[in-house]
Amino acid sequence: MAKITLNINKKDYQLEADPQMPLLWAIRDLAGLKGTKYGCGVAQCGACVVHLDGEAVRSCVTKVSRATGKKVVTIEGLSENNSHPVQKAWQEVDVPQCGYCHSGQIMSAAVLLREKPNPTDQDIDDAMAGNICRCGTYLRIREAIHKAAEMQQKAPVKG
Repeated sequence: MAKITLNINKKDYQLEADPQMPLLWAIRDLAGLKGTKYGCGVAQCGACVVHLDGEAVRSCVTKVSRATGKKVVTIEGLSENNSHPVQKAWQEVDVPQCGYCHSGQIMSAAVLLREKPNPTDQDIDDAMAGNICRCGTYLRIREAIHKAAEMQQKAPVKG
């Protein structure tokens, strides 16, 4: 065990953790932020996606030591009041069915739109391919990402 400082959602957390611990467990169990979900534990489903210095990473296989000194953003920190264009579009399109995968879906979509503000269907399919939705809401996910792109062009995301 080591004393580790993680910056999660612009707040420093002083944690006692094994540097080899998956970031997911530090976020959920030690920092108490439950929005990031455990899905598979082997980086195959995307339920655990968070941003690490702006990059979408699978927190179930990302070690705490990799996050030290970097900025971690979870679904709770994407916006203060669900005002990020992806979150707003998700609600308008009514994307979730069971909702379990959607924090990871939203975090992946936010990075996609930052990198490609006007994605094609193929761009969306390629970027979201690693995020599994067991309810099959893929067409609504794609629709929401296009809607978020439109929203973002009207009122760009700051930060």
